[in-house]
Amino acid sequence: MTTLLELDAQRRDAILNAALKEFAVRGYDNASTNVIAKEAGISKALMFHYVSSKQELFLVVYDFFSDLMKQEYFELMNYEERDIFNKLHQSYVLQIALIQKYPWITEFSKLSRITNSDEINSELEKRKTYSDCYPKLFDDIDTTKFRKGVDIEICKQIILWLNIGFTNQLLHEIRSDETNVNSGVLLKRLDRYFEELKKIFYGISYE
Repeated sequence: MTTLLELDAQRRDAILNAALKEFAVRGYDNASTNVIAKEAGISKALMFHYVSSKQELFLVVYDFFSDLMKQEYFELMNYEERDIFNKLHQSYVLQIALIQKYPWITEFSKLSRITNSDEINSELEKRKTYSDCYPKLFDDIDTTKFRKGVDIEICKQIILWLNIGFTNQLLHEIRSDETNVNSGVLLKRLDRYFEELKKIFYGISYE
């Protein structure tokens, strides 16, 4: 029996992306394997040739994206960087590369929600490997670069809100079927975005 992860990359990713989206949006209990198969462009019978059950599909998806986040994001992030904007910029570059291939990967943490299945809950308890990146991104930053007299904690909160908004905009564009997003264009916009933030919070001019 061919397993899901042994498929060619295109078919594998189609199923993984469809399953991640459905599990993240609707939760394990309410997720529909019919919807997953349809969105992946295959029959339900064929999908269950690659995985034996909804439970197995969920755990394969969880493990795949957990490993991917670890290898392609957390292990590549330089958390020693103390400039908050340089650190955030680095985070975005890594995230954009992942999101363009796996548009729902930012919703991965939602897969850790408690379910009605004791077996799934038990497996999730064993797998507690994913952690929210925001505390690390905002820890141990160089506060001397900020404008004198500002409240650093309030600034950090404002920067967090701004970045949530920017992330949501990027996700909307990347996930939109009508938008053909070029990574080069995104990265140029990202550079400009952080230039403006440095002007506001650091008083740096790029003129």
